[in-house]
Amino acid sequence: MLSDADRKKAAEILLKAEKERRQAVQLSTTWPNIEIEDSYAISTMVAQQKIANGARLIGHKVGLTSKAMQRSSMIDEPDYGHLLDDMMIADGAKVAHANFCKPRVEIELAFVLGKRLMGPGVGLTDVLRATEYVVPAIEIVDARLQDQRKIFDTVADNGAAAGIAVGGRPIGPMDVDLRWVGGIMYKNSEIEETGVAAGVLGHPALGVAWLANKIGQHGVPLEPGHLVLAGSFTRVVFAQKGDTLHADFGPLGGIAVQFV
Repeated sequence: MLSDADRKKAAEILLKAEKERRQAVQLSTTWPNIEIEDSYAISTMVAQQKIANGARLIGHKVGLTSKAMQRSSMIDEPDYGHLLDDMMIADGAKVAHANFCKPRVEIELAFVLGKRLMGPGVGLTDVLRATEYVVPAIEIVDARLQDQRKIFDTVADNGAAAGIAVGGRPIGPMDVDLRWVGGIMYKNSEIEETGVAAGVLGHPALGVAWLANKIGQHGVPLEPGHLVLAGSFTRVVFAQKGDTLHADFGPLGGIAVQFV
């Protein structure tokens, strides 16, 4: 377990890495005795600092919920991070590649809540009842810490959350079987990844349930109006300057971002 001073120092390292767009040494290397409680405390410190500087909390992301993502990251358990309003990107926007350390893109479903969710004991049906609508999303992830990262590093780094674009057609949570919503990720018109939302713990709503129960342990609810990214159901796609990333969700429409 880290001291409060070391947690604060770790938060400062992450904030500096993001500001300078330069990856820092893994926290698990600098502090081999780091524990998962330290990591979530560090992530919260970073988010609180950003909120103190004017950002607004708009929800959370769940990461590493699919086997594809766990295999690609060599991490075998989910994590979560905070979503802030300054992470939102318009569908079709041109995004400066230089704003990131090493950007990658994921496709997933975003749940927008109409009712409060508070763990423990939240299950799939609770999530479906509390959700106002579900909308396709692209998440830009950007590790502020070097490879190879451990779960402690990923969690402390806010699950690598860096940008969110939503688009396509919003749907009610029970209008379709969300397990079989499919996504195709194109990079410069070539297919890079495909998958279905059942890859997220068997049902994407279970990613939201996991989150509600996880943060509920600390007395934190998921609030009405908040957006929850349920987790990617494909592996990440690396983005270079000049790349256009387009996610096609079939009848639910598509989303695109271009790195310039």
